[in-house]
Amino acid sequence: MKHKIALLSNVNLSFAIRMLKREFEIYEGEGYGNELGELLNPDSSYHAFAADITFIVMDLMELIEHDLKEDGSRMDKWFGSVRAAVSRDRIYFISDACLWGAETSVLQDGDRKRVLEGMWQERLNALCREYPGVHVLPYRSVLEEMGFERAFSLKMWYMGRMLHTNDAQKELCGLITDRMQLLDRTAKKVLLLDLDHTLWGGLAGETDHTPIILSDDHDGLAFKNLQRVIAQMQSQGVLLGIVSKNNEEDALKILAEHPHMVLRPEQFAARKINWEPKHRNIQEIARELNLGTDSFVFWDDSPAERDLVKKMLPEVIVPDFPEQPEELAPAMADIYRQYFAKLKLTKEDLEKTGQYAANTKRNQLQEESTDFESYLKQLKIEIIREDVSANQERLLQLINKTNQFNLTTRRLDAVTLQQLIADKNTRVFLYRVTDCFGDNGIVAAGIVNLGGEEPVLDELVMSCRVMGRRIEYAIVEDIENALKEEGYTVLRGLYYKTARNKPVEKLYESLGYQLLSIDENKGEYRMVFSDRPKRVYYANIVYDNIESVNSKAVPNIFGKS
Repeated sequence: MKHKIALLSNVNLSFAIRMLKREFEIYEGEGYGNELGELLNPDSSYHAFAADITFIVMDLMELIEHDLKEDGSRMDKWFGSVRAAVSRDRIYFISDACLWGAETSVLQDGDRKRVLEGMWQERLNALCREYPGVHVLPYRSVLEEMGFERAFSLKMWYMGRMLHTNDAQKELCGLITDRMQLLDRTAKKVLLLDLDHTLWGGLAGETDHTPIILSDDHDGLAFKNLQRVIAQMQSQGVLLGIVSKNNEEDALKILAEHPHMVLRPEQFAARKINWEPKHRNIQEIARELNLGTDSFVFWDDSPAERDLVKKMLPEVIVPDFPEQPEELAPAMADIYRQYFAKLKLTKEDLEKTGQYAANTKRNQLQEESTDFESYLKQLKIEIIREDVSANQERLLQLINKTNQFNLTTRRLDAVTLQQLIADKNTRVFLYRVTDCFGDNGIVAAGIVNLGGEEPVLDELVMSCRVMGRRIEYAIVEDIENALKEEGYTVLRGLYYKTARNKPVEKLYESLGYQLLSIDENKGEYRMVFSDRPKRVYYANIVYDNIESVNSKAVPNIFGKS
């Protein structure tokens, strides 16, 4: 989808707008310095253009009118106006603060600069929390990396109010392009790592006299800093796995006990440390995690191993490996930006490794249970309907990253999703699942279209982490009940066959829906609520921590009729 974008500012960014015009359909506005007027006036040319995504780059010094004693009142006024103007069905990026001006070179109170920038950031963060479609544009880091002497030009400012140099505006265009890519890209989920010469220098267990290279000096520090980057990635939702040819005992001893090891065994969601071909180990990890191999990035120092994985599993991303140790950490940072970075981190992202570890315990319980029914009862599953507006980023992840339990596999960009949420003819449902082992996070969503003669379940997705526990029975029933409360008597369902969603091919039949039509790629189904069969599921539906009257498991009789 080609997005329409706008770039608004209180300084002249005409050079950046001309550059962006080469790649995007971009609003060429009413000059600079009138960003609030364009946003607030419904008859402005900005609103006539109807940008999907608006970038607002503000120079803080101009906004506070060069008053370094600013108490926050000007910022409050500006953010109040923006709050009144933003639309919930649009996407906005607002720059963080970089305070610069001729007078900052003689400002002795260095803390004052940081205080003013912090005041802006505090208000911007509050706006982002209130409006899920508002995001931070990390403008300051771009200018700081360039250096202010290269980024700003007083000569250009005096000539035409163009505060930023052409180089700085080029960098700003790159940042905007990067944000656009993040909006449309599906992030990878798992980073698979070799060990020897990759996570550390040297060979584990080679001899007692040649310890691995991992320390606070020289090449050892390069490997340690690499691990620090990976550990930060893991804390931000990247699942880690090991695929390495080693004696497992030697490798685990290093991981658990080496004094300079940053990454420990519990930080890896999966480990395959053996002498099997690596592509087979990757396939086994995919099976254990219930993920597609197209979710994986594989990093290994060996060209032969990389080449084998590329040939056998072409859907796995296999980046090049740097030649020098000092390039390790920057190379991994580039991998994160290119394949894993997200606009916003959800609660599920931050807790992902723990959630997959809890899944291992669930699998153990299933193996120990005498039958499937007793296993489901022991899990003590609760399903909580969540607020959609407050969790749009997670909803977008579910829709665009779920392949197996996905009835239609329709992908949505952030703009379209926000428009759907705001549409009076659409109902969006979002669910969190917990059990005796912990919180699985927000793992399921449904979208119902009310625009036709009968409601249609356009979208039903559920994370592979909770598949196979009859949770979908409870969720569909909850959606049906919500529609009944609105006065509807039927619900239609759609299934579009893909290469990956065979697990839900017979879902509607299992729920008791009537088949209306079917061909090799599509099925259409219908449920009359008054004819709805009883379904067995062992889960409590919770609304605001109050159990639903429909949460009790009941005998399954519809399959016997």
